Amino acid sequence: MHQAHGIYSRDTSPSCVGNNIQLKKKRKMKKSLLLCIALTISTVINAQQDSQFTQYLFNGLHINPAYAGTKGDYYVQSFYRSQWQGVKGAPKSFSVAADGSFFDNAVGLGLILANDQIGAQTNLSAYANYAYKLRLNDDESSILSFGIAGGMMQLGLDGNKLEGINPGDGAIPVGAITRTFPDARFGIYYHNETFFTGASATNLLARYVAKRNNDDLLVPVPRPHIYLTAGALFPIDDDFMFKPVLLIKDDIQGPTSFDLNTFLLIQDKVWIGAFYRASFNLHNRQLEGDLTRNNSIGLIAEIFATKDLRVGYSYDHSLNEIRNFDNGSHEISVGLYINKKNQRTRRQLRCYDF
Repeated sequence: MHQAHGIYSRDTSPSCVGNNIQLKKKRKMKKSLLLCIALTISTVINAQQDSQFTQYLFNGLHINPAYAGTKGDYYVQSFYRSQWQGVKGAPKSFSVAADGSFFDNAVGLGLILANDQIGAQTNLSAYANYAYKLRLNDDESSILSFGIAGGMMQLGLDGNKLEGINPGDGAIPVGAITRTFPDARFGIYYHNETFFTGASATNLLARYVAKRNNDDLLVPVPRPHIYLTAGALFPIDDDFMFKPVLLIKDDIQGPTSFDLNTFLLIQDKVWIGAFYRASFNLHNRQLEGDLTRNNSIGLIAEIFATKDLRVGYSYDHSLNEIRNFDNGSHEISVGLYINKKNQRTRRQLRCYDF
């Protein structure tokens, strides 16, 4: 969703790189030019992905509708992410999700509201999620879920925050414009006590509808994305458990991104983890410059403040060019169980239940 599509922003767009990168500028402009190039590289990569949430691990509903109701409890969680802290116009994302299980844990229902901003662009979306669960054994420890989500996304572009390469560019809208599109998601999810895996697809309708009604559309529309996840839980002793998780994201059009996460659960009260994020050119498409090196590392922690309240924080540090200009990316999450039904002991902790 973080795309320029021919519109140029003072803060984050490729206009700084256009016009032959303005090689005849004075040397004192070199630092600003390098900043724009670094932002362009990172922005193009993120344009190929949905809004980035490092802590998707704490609630899979954000990327897969089949996760709805998986915790077995009524659960509400919110995320706030500030990417590339200190860079004006950098991405900021907020999301709140609520879900629960119904009909003797045969059905999961959920709702997600999200708002993303980058430079002059905004994306406000809402999805209702439905998951149907198949019990694969008698004790219900292995479940296969099929999920679907339907909703709307409102895409906006504020022309007051844009400028063209040439003054008076007719492609720049006057004031703010918005467009609203229907959209859908689909996913499948399998889990047992020690292992989980899932696959999902997002942005399945919006781009198709936009193409069918393309009347001088200036608002960037997200492309379909595919998510693949897998993880396992390994008890170490009575006080520690180890959990690796892998996430792969792809939109077929550009670099494929993957997150490798490792976590340690301490006394059933604190998750501490680290991750490595990178991109690779799986589809052998021609990419400009250094676009495949979207590398970053970071730390993640979540504390069970009470039996019903969970608070998480993560920090991302870029390993590409932008590391010289930003103060990292920060993300916080708050989760709350409402009318908690499952009073599990630590020995009953499940692999998928962060």
